[in-house]
Amino acid sequence: MTIAGNDEGIATKSFQGLRVLDFSTTIAGPHCTRMLADMGAEVIKIESLEGETMRTRPPLRNNFSTVFGQLNVGKKSIVLDLKSPDAIEIIRRLVVSADILVENFRPGVMRRLELDYGSLQKLNPKLIYCSISGYGQTGPSAELPAYAPVIHAASGYDMAHLSYQPGRVRPDYCGIYHADVLTGVYAFGAISAALYQRHGSQRGQHIDVSMLESMLSLTLNELQWSQFEVKQSQRPMFGPVETADGYVMLAIASEKTFQSLIKVIGHPEWIADPRFAKYSDRRDNWADLMNGVEAWSRTLTTGKCLTALNGHGVPCSAYRTVAEALRDPQITHRGALTDVEDGGGTFKVLNLPFRMSGTNVSAGKRMATLGEHTVAFLRETGLSEDEIAAFSGKSLMAELR
Repeated sequence: MTIAGNDEGIATKSFQGLRVLDFSTTIAGPHCTRMLADMGAEVIKIESLEGETMRTRPPLRNNFSTVFGQLNVGKKSIVLDLKSPDAIEIIRRLVVSADILVENFRPGVMRRLELDYGSLQKLNPKLIYCSISGYGQTGPSAELPAYAPVIHAASGYDMAHLSYQPGRVRPDYCGIYHADVLTGVYAFGAISAALYQRHGSQRGQHIDVSMLESMLSLTLNELQWSQFEVKQSQRPMFGPVETADGYVMLAIASEKTFQSLIKVIGHPEWIADPRFAKYSDRRDNWADLMNGVEAWSRTLTTGKCLTALNGHGVPCSAYRTVAEALRDPQITHRGALTDVEDGGGTFKVLNLPFRMSGTNVSAGKRMATLGEHTVAFLRETGLSEDEIAAFSGKSLMAELR
């Protein structure tokens, strides 16, 4: 199966011809701009001579990070010292031909560099300028430093998650950065909307994306429960169900799946049981219901439980590692992974999780080396070879050639 769509001959890219200046670092911004690159935009990643911090994240092969590659494959790389007035002038020249700019500095940094939206919009009225920050560009918290784990705590997400872990009082450690990925996706969506609007207005705009608000969007129930009192069941509705050799997750979220589950576990009479007949009663007596389910599931292996549940259309899964999930034949069928090459060899990255019948949405095939495209873009801005040599310095030129 090709991930280009149903017609294997189609190789178009939705954002072909668009140019993006990418000042972002770490995860949220790079995730957004990686999506733009996958959709065909020319993404120019602007880095310091030392390179973006994620270039040193393990796993490393020959000093090349696959985590960095996963976030930045398909982009071009130029090295500029933002403390240099000459570098700022180069950026201002590149802005004239850019469609999109993405940055996730702390609010105020780009303004001090005179690279804020107000300054650059004068050079390019069609520029779509996206700022990603922890709390938004203005307000009492705007200039506070923030990374995803801090935002998880600040948004209430961690405490909301803890409330589903009976008997526990200490919040979980953070190792998976939901706030970064989610905010990057929201930024991508906002940029796409701004591009559509620009078709009519012929003008760009400033997009201000807040990680805090992005994370709040995940706590749909809790947002309402914080305003109105709702009685909570003694046992959380979704959690591990014990089997003879492990655990399964099953999700009973409709009347149909409830009735199917009751048939599977051999208690059809529970359909009319006053404890479970109505959804509201079922919630109040959820612990009794799931205790009954576990009385059945503990007599079977995980595999047999899944066979029985799937046979009756009950949504369920074993608890898998990421490595196990990646070996799922469905992942292969979808073409979800693609090979990427960098200076350390090849590795796999995840393609965008959607397919389009008329668009190629596959990731790039190669990860640029640090500063690989600097000279080419300096030439594009009109600098002579002597000016490029003076601007870059002999040591940098040697590294880039």
